[in-house]
Amino acid sequence: MKVLILSSATGGGHNAAGAAIKEALLQNGCEVDFLDMFSLSSERTARLVGQAYIKLASRLPRAFGLLYKAGSVISSSRYKSPVYFANGLMARKLNRHLLEHDYDAVIMPHLFPAETLTYMKRHHMKVPMTIAVSTDYTCIPFWEETNCDYYVIPHEDLTAEYIERGIPGEKLLPLGIPVKAAFLNRTKQDDARKALNLPCGIPMYLIMSGSMGFGKIHLFAYELSRRLRNGEQIVIICGNNTKLRNTLQREFSHNPNVHVLGYTEQVAEYMAACDVIYTKPGGLTTTEALQMNIPIVHTAPIPGCETKNREFFTARGMSIGAQHIRSQIRQGMLLVENEAVRLGMQSAQRSHTPSDPAGAIFTFLNNTIEKRSAL
Repeated sequence: MKVLILSSATGGGHNAAGAAIKEALLQNGCEVDFLDMFSLSSERTARLVGQAYIKLASRLPRAFGLLYKAGSVISSSRYKSPVYFANGLMARKLNRHLLEHDYDAVIMPHLFPAETLTYMKRHHMKVPMTIAVSTDYTCIPFWEETNCDYYVIPHEDLTAEYIERGIPGEKLLPLGIPVKAAFLNRTKQDDARKALNLPCGIPMYLIMSGSMGFGKIHLFAYELSRRLRNGEQIVIICGNNTKLRNTLQREFSHNPNVHVLGYTEQVAEYMAACDVIYTKPGGLTTTEALQMNIPIVHTAPIPGCETKNREFFTARGMSIGAQHIRSQIRQGMLLVENEAVRLGMQSAQRSHTPSDPAGAIFTFLNNTIEKRSAL
């Protein structure tokens, strides 16, 4: 089976979901190509699209939120939006790529390629089976104007929302957001800490900055550090944000209990080592923490889908998230100190955690293609 995964670097979550799907497909003997759709135009175009989106979301979050709300208002299954026509400009290049390869399916953990393939279908271009993968706990604007064969959604509780927005119920697959295998089997905390050279037996707080930033993370880290008295540990993962990492390393250079990291392949290990994670409510990081069964404190969301993510989790007791930094910090400390609260959240998480979304996508895809081949 040969599969194309099409994404776009507008936030790290989409590519992380794509990478998890790729990992599962490769483990099952599939041939997989993973592309940023806009790289079919040029690598520069792909980079500019991703950077423009990230800069808007992280530097002008209120403007981003207003655009999200506007999108929710104009989004319709009956009419096509400017987003659809903009992505339609990639149709010829994507069509050329598909003609050069014999794919059995295209999987899209991003709206933009789903829009392009919908445009191609409407203009009678031949496309393989298409599967869209939602990476947020809501139906984001413009999914309903796409026409994919199937839609993988994060949770069965979201089914009614997608149907109300105009996506046929028979196309919905509530399999969960795919994460890499490393997040599916949590290492014991002491083993993870020993492997990471972190002390055992004392509380550890993990702060994730996210691919698009974490608001005033330096203020958050400072406020948390000044409240700790008994050698508690703080680990801050800054990802690719070199400026943030350098700032924090200077600020905490004389504090041996604060560990500032840049990009790391050991996120799952650091999650396993921690007692509480502070993270903005991005769909992927939140789902990775969910799969690891870690108490979650959601920090300030980027307005839009992240607000919906936090609402989905807090409504089911899978996370907590106050409005202000000091309250968020107190909530994390409460989770460490109060076993009943901590165990209650972890129990709620387990009741809503799918077993292996990426593996389930492979199984569905393989069975569907086999059935189609038998016809």
